[in-house]
Amino acid sequence: MTPKTRRGRTLSPEERALWEQVAASTKPLHKRKIQPAEVSASALPAPAQDQPAAALPQSATAMRAPKSKEPRLPSLAPIEKRHLQRLARGTGTIDARIDLHGLTQAEAHVRLGGFLRMAQARDHRLVLVITGKGGFEEGFSPQGRGILRRVVPQWLALPEFRALVVGFEEAHRGHGGAGALYVRIRRKKGKDAP
Repeated sequence: MTPKTRRGRTLSPEERALWEQVAASTKPLHKRKIQPAEVSASALPAPAQDQPAAALPQSATAMRAPKSKEPRLPSLAPIEKRHLQRLARGTGTIDARIDLHGLTQAEAHVRLGGFLRMAQARDHRLVLVITGKGGFEEGFSPQGRGILRRVVPQWLALPEFRALVVGFEEAHRGHGGAGALYVRIRRKKGKDAP
């Protein structure tokens, strides 16, 4: 019986002969033996006695991390439940939409960035980004299925988009379901809140 490899396949007689030839030509490594150091009783530290711990100097406790020069990125927040319910009923307003079907990742990334900047400049509050669910075609791997559907939410969390986006959620079935996202647009800085 020939032994199995890690991948579950058995070696052919030629492969087995070649392996035995390679294994016979190798020289085993020898481990160096480490001699234990002799320790005298006087070299061992004395057992600890009950002593209070030394207090940290006052200056050490007051130290703080230096402030970052980069501005803080706003965090992403989910879209309010009431707003999502209105969208599902058809009473909510979608200010603009973009369809990224059929685009490469690079094209989709550029178009999405331009679209979100345009939406912010026009004071849009909510937009629909259609990524598509992705289809399985002959010749494509299942891992590549729905790539935009997977990467667009990751892009929206990137620093370049965080200044434009308040939050995002999967769209209602009537607006594309798993193949689309509602994206809440952040107001421009300096803009008065209603």
